[in-house]
Amino acid sequence: MTGVPGQEPAAGSPEAGIARVFRQEYGRAVAVLTRMLGTIDAAEDAVQDAFTLAVRRWPSTGIPPSPAGWIITTARNRAVDRLRREAGRGDKQLKAAQLLAAGWRAAPSPEEVVITERAREGTVDDDRLRLIFTCCHPALATNVQVALTLRLLGGLTTAEIARAFLVPEPTMAQRLVRAKAKIRDARIPYRVPRGAELPGRLQPVLAVVYLIFNEGYSSSSGGPPIRGDLCREAVRLGRLLAALMPDEPEVKGLLALMLLTEARRAARESDGGLVLLAEQDRRLWDRALIAEGQELVRQCLRRNQPGPYQLQAAINAVHSDASDAAATDWRQILRLYDQLTDVAPGPVVALNRAVALAEVEGPEPALPLVDALRLEGYCLFHAVRADFLVRLGRPAEAAAAYRSALGLVQNAADRTFLEARLRGAGQDPGD
Repeated sequence: MTGVPGQEPAAGSPEAGIARVFRQEYGRAVAVLTRMLGTIDAAEDAVQDAFTLAVRRWPSTGIPPSPAGWIITTARNRAVDRLRREAGRGDKQLKAAQLLAAGWRAAPSPEEVVITERAREGTVDDDRLRLIFTCCHPALATNVQVALTLRLLGGLTTAEIARAFLVPEPTMAQRLVRAKAKIRDARIPYRVPRGAELPGRLQPVLAVVYLIFNEGYSSSSGGPPIRGDLCREAVRLGRLLAALMPDEPEVKGLLALMLLTEARRAARESDGGLVLLAEQDRRLWDRALIAEGQELVRQCLRRNQPGPYQLQAAINAVHSDASDAAATDWRQILRLYDQLTDVAPGPVVALNRAVALAEVEGPEPALPLVDALRLEGYCLFHAVRADFLVRLGRPAEAAAAYRSALGLVQNAADRTFLEARLRGAGQDPGD
């Protein structure tokens, strides 16, 4: 599918509706078709065929009552047609015959397809989880694992993924093609690994699920600043993983982290702009998600096997405990960042720890720590520096830092936020 996800159609238009369906259903449709067809390539081709047909038909016929079922049914039928056309080769003829013998032409209605697939989602026998474990096979490089999963599960275009990885689009396209070829040629199984295989495959899977969540919570695609569909999908996958591996504390930690972050989503955006945590209306926070996330954090604490996701979840649990920003226990958060630095050191963790230190001791000791980091290509690095410089009464330097952040910003909401901060520092963004 090209054309739909990369465009910004007018709100309320048929094209906007199709783009929304693409965002919400592409990953599920590819996962279902991969199970049916046995190959990712064929599944993607079939789903893209279905969306191409939707782009032609839906503007005149309207979006059907079950768009997901329509896409899956159409993709399935297109796959059968394609196999029958290519049936000259023995394997495809056999595959087409098998699919037809399995009753594909006497298929259920689109509504029945949705009911069946939703019933499957209630168990760990989940097509999208299978696809994640397939994409995260150790035979693939980590950056390729992530890119391929974002493409197949997140429905991101190749151009969007290329932007996120800071590489040219043709380079990313070649990586994705090679990754799918490797899965095909190495006959990497489309399944959730079992027993002893699971722990060794877990870390990249957790990383990918969290990246999907982050892409939803802070979209880099240039479209809406927050993509709730991706956030919800990542949380759903986190729940499935927790059911699959109930004794893995990092799985619970990741789920808790996503729940506690997701709980704040409604308060994070206002009039198309992003709202900082300290300025959010906490009455909009989802208390049920907070309670669930905090209970998972308590379970992790009882295990006493701290890992990066558990510690990040604990930090978010402290934030969620505060009745207002002034009541935040920054000393406890700083201690948790110290622990996080021990188990998962890195420049982004160091940047976040500096923010906590600035809340405890002021920006004077925190600014040199930030200046020592090599994060010039990271928008938040410049935004944090700018905030410290404002608090230190150095507006000219703060303005320069905000301009550096604006040079790296990915979406309109972040741009609006930074421009407002720049004006607050006494500078016109247009200068």
